[in-house]
Amino acid sequence: MIKSMTGFGIAEAQTPSYEITVEVKTLNSKFLDLTLRLPKLLNQKEIEIRNIISDELIRGKISISIQVNEKSSEAQPLSVNESLFNSYYNQLQELEKNTGRTFSDILKIALESPEVISYKESAPLNEEDYLQIKEVIINAINDCNTHRIQEGDTVSSVLISYIKQIEKALEIVVSLEPKRLEKIREKLKANLSELVGSINYDKDRLEQELIYYSEKLDVNEEIERLRIHLNYFQDTLYSKAPSHGKKLGFITQEMGREINTLGSKANDSNIQEQVILMKEELEKIKEQILNIL
Repeated sequence: MIKSMTGFGIAEAQTPSYEITVEVKTLNSKFLDLTLRLPKLLNQKEIEIRNIISDELIRGKISISIQVNEKSSEAQPLSVNESLFNSYYNQLQELEKNTGRTFSDILKIALESPEVISYKESAPLNEEDYLQIKEVIINAINDCNTHRIQEGDTVSSVLISYIKQIEKALEIVVSLEPKRLEKIREKLKANLSELVGSINYDKDRLEQELIYYSEKLDVNEEIERLRIHLNYFQDTLYSKAPSHGKKLGFITQEMGREINTLGSKANDSNIQEQVILMKEELEKIKEQILNIL
């Protein structure tokens, strides 16, 4: 089972004191890239909340918005110090008269002067309210993870289809291999006949060269290793580990090495055609695993 790094989650709840809404959005990223929007009353809990998020979502470009609104309708959001405002306003008018200059908006200047407007401080958050907010955060994260798993199932099916195409091309290579070896043997025989008939030669030395040449052209090891990598890729895809993306990336690199070596050693047009097909499917796999957790 794999998870996509793309997901969305939302959770809402109400307590006697607060209305709580948490939204989670995730995209693919090599590392954990977390943007967290917190209300002021949760500032002291930021580190704990970040740890909860990183433990559950692990990796990706993550954006979380937490809104906690007080229900109390009696609370005034702000208060105006009228006497201080009047003092600023009168002084500004006096300054206009004394300088002969006109300020653009002395009303706005007076309102924005220090301590004229003060905002109501939120009541301290008690532990019971925090635990309810924490539960909403976890519910939103779980909702996001559900979407990640659903998206991961889709990606998994696509990856399996690409792997099957590579396996199919590899079996064609296996079927072509005897014909390739026969061509090589015929070519060697012809070259040897010409060589033996024209000059004296060291039989032992010639035998050593033929063994070396045969080993250099043998692709059985590459075929077997590629099969192992393909099976390992599929096993990893369905394992229960919390994170697969990086491991699948490493396996894909090994698959690429074997395919490249197979193509360079085979030196056969029919096999090269299958190698190109395998490379095409491998590039598709690389694109998809960039979005796997």
